[in-house]
Amino acid sequence: MTIILYDLAGAEPARRFSPYCWRIRLALAHKGLDVETVPWRFTEKETLPQPNAGRVPVIVDDGRVVHDSAAIALYLEERYPDRPSLFGGAIGEGLARFVQNWTEGVLHPALIPLLVLDIYRHIAPKDREYFRTSREKRFGMALEEVVKDREKRLPAFRDSLDPLRRTLGRQDFLSGAAPAYPDYIVFGAFEWARAISDFELLLAEDPVALWRTRLLDLFGGLARRAPAYGGS
Repeated sequence: MTIILYDLAGAEPARRFSPYCWRIRLALAHKGLDVETVPWRFTEKETLPQPNAGRVPVIVDDGRVVHDSAAIALYLEERYPDRPSLFGGAIGEGLARFVQNWTEGVLHPALIPLLVLDIYRHIAPKDREYFRTSREKRFGMALEEVVKDREKRLPAFRDSLDPLRRTLGRQDFLSGAAPAYPDYIVFGAFEWARAISDFELLLAEDPVALWRTRLLDLFGGLARRAPAYGGS
């Protein structure tokens, strides 16, 4: 049976830019599960199946509704134990929690001030007032001011990736010789950026950029085929 995934979309239905949804897109592909994606926008909370938290990703699997990317990944691991593992056991599951906390607590906050205006430019017109108002309240300034001089801030962002760089300089994936859910967590952040911005975050020779290329090529180029900017 095909799993239904509600997935954040921009003005173009095919432009999917949620880092959380990209984790699950790749997790489903890793498990070899059939999926049908439903484009969803910020102001369409009433269209999500219940129960939900008013956010995506949300999946419906044989009538069961699961929301939140972490909960979905655990559900897929438990529901489909005969498929390739996302974690490789309890130790990997525990380490994935650390990767998730680092990504959401460090990487995402570093990316948002660089990309928030690009997000605004790509979302559906009906979402723009909500997005601008809520994000400007959060930042205490106009979106244009948030991204001002981002070129000057880019070297510091690149320096902040050194733990990733040192790891990926020694192995092909964060999870070792083969990718697993921790890779998909971090990749989701970079695919988010790539989907909505031509502001190149990585130098071509950066081990993080080479890792990103390997992830783009996974599963028949699933992420590479999605509407996006450079960052091959």
